[in-house]
Formats: sequence, structure tokens, C-alpha cells
Amino acid sequence: MDRRSFLVHAAVSGSLFSLIGCKGRQVAHVLDGDDQDMVGSHTAGAETWQPLIDESVGKLLGRQTMAIQTVAHQGEAGLPPVCKHVCFLGVENKSAEEIGDFKEQIYERIDSMVNQSGTFKMISRRFVEAGLREAHVAPADLFVPNKQRQFAAVMEQMQQPFDYLLFAKITSGTTQKNKNYQRDYVLTLELVNVYDGSFDKESATIRKGYHKSVLGKITNY
Repeated sequence: MDRRSFLVHAAVSGSLFSLIGCKGRQVAHVLDGDDQDMVGSHTAGAETWQPLIDESVGKLLGRQTMAIQTVAHQGEAGLPPVCKHVCFLGVENKSAEEIGDFKEQIYERIDSMVNQSGTFKMISRRFVEAGLREAHVAPADLFVPNKQRQFAAVMEQMQQPFDYLLFAKITSGTTQKNKNYQRDYVLTLELVNVYDGSFDKESATIRKGYHKSVLGKITNY
């Protein structure tokens, strides 16, 4: 290969490499506190899960806190309401989507909000998981009286008694319109009183539309 051919070949190869490199380039930026969350183009993301958690947890805790304070006022005067201990049994995903690493974030955000309420205190997740293993029960088994007593006994041995069980469940409903579709995401919290079996539920819903463009790229509308 002569020098001129070599230079032409090198220039063409360099141009192709440059184009390929540019095509595969990825950049990122840090969002400020007042920046809006990015909207997921294919599945739910932060723009969906965080508002669902804030609404459902806020309403449930607000209602339960008022009920507990009312009972305390009817009791002995001057005594502050006792902090109630909650055993959180995790997040169950029954939606049409895999939620991936958001499952852990949903758990942690709910856990933090409950702990910050001042009325309720979460039992450490590590104790809960250890208690389930030691008692040989699954979360769904805790609605069976003897299974619940077995689990409660193990938790008391670890000095982690609890007053409530908390369950979180994610569901979805999809409405199809040709290539476009709407998905309704629902986060439901269920708080169960272990002493009398009474329970309180709260749900929050977000509707999200997906649109497939002519080029085949899914975007939101």
C-alpha cells in the first residue's frame, strides 16, 4: 500500500471510529432539588413511585395518628401517647411491570416516613427477616392466629415486640388504544392491629399514558 492510499484509509477509518464513538456516547447530569423527576418512557420511575408513597403513607399515618391521640386523650390525663411499633413485611409487586431496584427504594422510603411520624416506630428490617426465618413462617402466614403468635414469640425473645403489621402492594391496570396505552399504578398500604385484628387501608393512584411514535420510540403523553 502506497503512502497516499494509506493516508486515505486511515482518514476513513478514523472518521468511522469517530462516528461510532459519538453514537455510543452517554452523558449525565445531577438533578437539583427543585428539578422535576425524569419521566420513564417505558415503565414507571421516580415520577410515579415517590408521589404514590407520599400520598398513601401520609394519609394512612395522619388518620391513625389522630385515632391514637384520641384514645390517649380519653385515657389518663398528662400521659403522652405511647409510640406504636410496626413490623413492615415488605413490598409485594402485583403489577404488569418489573420494578427492579425501585422495590428497595419504595421499602426504604416508606420505612423512613413511618419512623419520622413520631407516633409509629419501625422494627429493623434485619430483625423482621431473622424473626421470619426463626419462626419458619412467610408474611402471608401471619394472618393465621397460631403462626402470628409463633412469630410474635420469636420477636419478643429478640426484644422486638410489635403492635402492628404493615403490608405494601403494587398493582396496575392497563387500557390499550391501538399502539397507545394507559397504565394506572396503585400503591396500597394495609396496617393490621395484632391485638384485635382490625385494619386500615390506604391507596394512591397515578395514571400514566404511553405513546408509540412513528419511529417506534415510546414516549409519554
